Amino acid sequence: MMKINVIFLLILSVNFTTCKTNTKKNIPKDKKEYEQTMQDVNKILIRKDMDKMIGFSRNHAWNMIADSTGFLYEIYEHGTGDTAVDGLLATINYNIQLLDGTVCYSSDSLGSQTFLINHGGVVTGLQYGILKMRVGDKARFLFPPYLAHGLIGDEDKIPPMSIIYYDVELLSLNK
Repeated sequence: MMKINVIFLLILSVNFTTCKTNTKKNIPKDKKEYEQTMQDVNKILIRKDMDKMIGFSRNHAWNMIADSTGFLYEIYEHGTGDTAVDGLLATINYNIQLLDGTVCYSSDSLGSQTFLINHGGVVTGLQYGILKMRVGDKARFLFPPYLAHGLIGDEDKIPPMSIIYYDVELLSLNK
């Protein structure tokens, strides 16, 4: 939301500096108009992120599917184990990168990660993505910022408003 506010303020400042007459026309008159403007800006940002993710996927010749929540995924190696469902404890090996190839986090150095599906502890996109998998599957996920680390990043290795790429192997599911 902060980045959207910054963009909105930039738009307003451009209007103030370029239009000398009746600049009040460009200022939202009420909360509803302001919300509509913010929604329009947000739709533009989401569309741009999706275009970047599709381009990245095509450049790597991946056959990714768009999920209705806004991320891309591909299960490139199929396992034969149980299917992930809400409330199970998932253990994964993972590699998290930025689109420029920078490795942010990896189970190679940090060890496998275990989390309760759909109960927090990992980014929202991973909560959705893991539900597409079975034990033994290996998958690729491309998450836009709103399903990853959002406006501020993780304040460590993932910058603000970053699209992130996950390579995940679902090792086990437990109750």
